[in-house]
Amino acid sequence: MQCSALRKNGFVVIKDRPCKIVEMSTSKTGKHGHAKVNLVGIDIFTGRKYEDVCPSTHNMMVPHVIRKEYSLMDIADDDFVSLLNDKQETRDDIKLPSNETGTAIKAKFEDGEALIVTVQKAMGEESIIGFKVNNE
Repeated sequence: MQCSALRKNGFVVIKDRPCKIVEMSTSKTGKHGHAKVNLVGIDIFTGRKYEDVCPSTHNMMVPHVIRKEYSLMDIADDDFVSLLNDKQETRDDIKLPSNETGTAIKAKFEDGEALIVTVQKAMGEESIIGFKVNNE
């Protein structure tokens, strides 16, 4: 996608990492060449901040980001989770994140609450990014 067409809260690849754009500014055309776009993005998996500057006419890679919700069935001792999708298919290949979200999920699950977790996928990586209590 052309740099000038990117928008705040959109997604872009900066330094080979999928990022959400949190800040964006355009500098005017100088004596030599094009207007420049300054991008600041937060890695959607690690939370690290990345910055990039590109001419407004250049193309930037945009990651294909997919979010899916699963019912949390079980948490193994090694923190891998057992998930169930809406087609009643299970997955056991995702690990709890080692941040506050992972700690909160584990605590709520151990309290016996039924949880729905949100899994985000982009560029071959998958991670649990959030959860909610299932009140059904």
